[in-house]
Amino acid sequence: MSTSIFQGRHLLSTRDFSRAELEWLIGFAEHLKDLKKRNIPHHYLEGKNIALLFEKTSTRTRAAFTTASIDLGAHPEYLGKNDIQLGNKETVLDTAKVLGSMFDGIEFRGFKQEHVEQLAEYSGVVVWNGLTDREHPTQMLADFMTIKEHFGKLEGINLTYCGQGRNNVQNSLMITSAILGVNYTNATPAELEPDPEILATAQQLAKESGATIRVTNDPIEAVVDADVIYTNVWAAMGEESKFAERVQQMSPYQVNAELVSHIKNPDWIFLHCLPAFHNTDTEYAEEIRQEFGISAMEVTDDVFYSKHAHQFKEAENRMHTIKAIMAATLGNLYVPSV
Repeated sequence: MSTSIFQGRHLLSTRDFSRAELEWLIGFAEHLKDLKKRNIPHHYLEGKNIALLFEKTSTRTRAAFTTASIDLGAHPEYLGKNDIQLGNKETVLDTAKVLGSMFDGIEFRGFKQEHVEQLAEYSGVVVWNGLTDREHPTQMLADFMTIKEHFGKLEGINLTYCGQGRNNVQNSLMITSAILGVNYTNATPAELEPDPEILATAQQLAKESGATIRVTNDPIEAVVDADVIYTNVWAAMGEESKFAERVQQMSPYQVNAELVSHIKNPDWIFLHCLPAFHNTDTEYAEEIRQEFGISAMEVTDDVFYSKHAHQFKEAENRMHTIKAIMAATLGNLYVPSV
């Protein structure tokens, strides 16, 4: 009989865990970060094999799951889109059965939420959602850990997301804020407001935590009382064809010096799940500049490299929080309750 309330549980959405459980996982990640800094081994997954399935390319998610696995004593095996037949020549169910017979845990980063849910249902092993079109739960653990590190708490913090309301990061930020008692505002154009079902779910969760969940089309009003400003790319993977439309819609929501000048809290922080298009120093951004005449997209350098910017700490925390969820759900830890 397991002595851990986490053992064997999947992370498909932050909704899979209670507020107390998410807070415990963030605290455990802080502990693992301290062990890492002091070079103290923590091989909770010694001898385990972890499959890393990547339909979508990645820097932070792949690096975080790989280093987290190794730090925990496990062996990670990367399987990119050219290595797997999932949903193409082989059903998700069949893939789940095969990989579940060879690996102890599976990470999935891809398109369909149904695919990660099917892997969890049929593989017989623990499954972690590294990103789907609907949710990004491992990112959330890192985001809220970073907020807690800076402010010393989560409850009552005001988080404003300046970005389109219909993507995976916004969905997960809204839901997770509602669970954790963080006051959340999505500043977004009217035509890109969140899915009503996601909004209704978040508002219901907020009744339990005491958080407020708002959507507004006024970016200045949204940031005035913010403690945290968060933004994301204007067009996600697979949406590049909509970029001309997005430039027109999203330009008023760019996080720049003028917008953040309206924030009242002098100790506010900036977060971004990355990669960010804050100048033209990449091939993609230069192409956008040539086509649309803009030198930055969702955030400008004067914010991105300011003293308020915490996105690189946030990126590092991807590793620590992923390590926490992997160890908690697969490492037979003694966690009888939280």
